Amino acid sequence: MGLNDEVGRRLKQLRQDEGLSLSELARRSGVGKGTLSELETGRRNPTLETLYALTTALGRPLSAVLDAPDPDPGTTARTGGVSGSAVTAVLMERYEDDEAATDVFRITVAGGATQESAAHVPRTTESLMVLSGTAVVGLRDAPQTAGPGGHAHWPADTPHFYSAPEGEVQGVLFVRYPKGAAPRD
Repeated sequence: MGLNDEVGRRLKQLRQDEGLSLSELARRSGVGKGTLSELETGRRNPTLETLYALTTALGRPLSAVLDAPDPDPGTTARTGGVSGSAVTAVLMERYEDDEAATDVFRITVAGGATQESAAHVPRTTESLMVLSGTAVVGLRDAPQTAGPGGHAHWPADTPHFYSAPEGEVQGVLFVRYPKGAAPRD
């Protein structure tokens, strides 16, 4: 089963588990009903922005629709990557405890590009550890710059962005979703 099929199957299952129609999830997420239908049937390639819109509307972390991380920590080949307008993210780890779920992604931000990210569920936070390049990330009114070995941390329950103004950025992104946070309606 390919990425499109697997993501579609998981999206449909989450939607049905929440008792939502295609129309209602489309309304809550701002994703067109036709697009959602094509995603659920594996006929459309999911983008990072679209998947975040849908999982946020469902009150779930992005990892809920991506391939599970490889259980062998020695394995370097990973699946489950998804791309947006500037960011490509590969799910590396998912950790869950009584308080929150944390997704860990290996990300690449394309050089000279910027990607806007919509607000996630309330109380979600993001932290980026930069491996190479210089990233400008976070909130528009409080951007943070981080170079190799540096990091940035920001609330992700408000619109935020990722930028690589000086060339490609490689990093590790931690997205922490608190338990019991209500989806945005």
